[in-house]
Amino acid sequence: METTERIKEIKKQFRLYMNGVVSQSMREKGLDYKLNFGIELPRLKEIAAKFEKNHDVAQALWKENIRECKILAGLLQPVETFYPEIADIWVEDMRYPEIAELTCMNLFQHLPYASDKAFQWMADEGEYFQFCGYMLMARLLMKGGELNERAENEFLDQALTALQGESGLVCRSASTALGKYACQKGENARKLLKILHPLAGSDRREVAALIEEVKFEAESLR
Repeated sequence: METTERIKEIKKQFRLYMNGVVSQSMREKGLDYKLNFGIELPRLKEIAAKFEKNHDVAQALWKENIRECKILAGLLQPVETFYPEIADIWVEDMRYPEIAELTCMNLFQHLPYASDKAFQWMADEGEYFQFCGYMLMARLLMKGGELNERAENEFLDQALTALQGESGLVCRSASTALGKYACQKGENARKLLKILHPLAGSDRREVAALIEEVKFEAESLR
């Protein structure tokens, strides 16, 4: 089946499962895709399971300004042909947190160079590069990824800066990654608690929630 035919078949599936109520709700929240079928993630995974992973199809889907196309692109993209420069292009094209988070979950965390990209993106000036960097780091930590001393210090320095930055989006993702770091072991939780101590009076909700989470982890992992 040619790429164009596969895309047509995928879009036909979208029309079968479109949810007008969800789509309208997303539009009201400012998600201005060219087209949004409002299909929920479990259903999208069912649709993706009907098709083999294919590089050309995934790349074509990503180029569409359609919510479901971008989500399916991450599900259908083969890891072995997703080169680092393509990953950068995808992140540069991101406009919504949902797409960033799902792409990190469905594709980025499985890349052989995922750790390198996480650190590269965390240090980038772009908001969505940083967001993806921290969300990807959170995924890697959840999978049991270990950081050597140098990498650990770099991650903690970058994340602490992000927590105090102007972007709420980046602050939230940094908080998520730090929370996963704290969950790995009691030593991490205690170390992070000391680092966060100067921020204890912060009026940022994400920071306050993170401190409480880390306190809980430090106690439970003793």
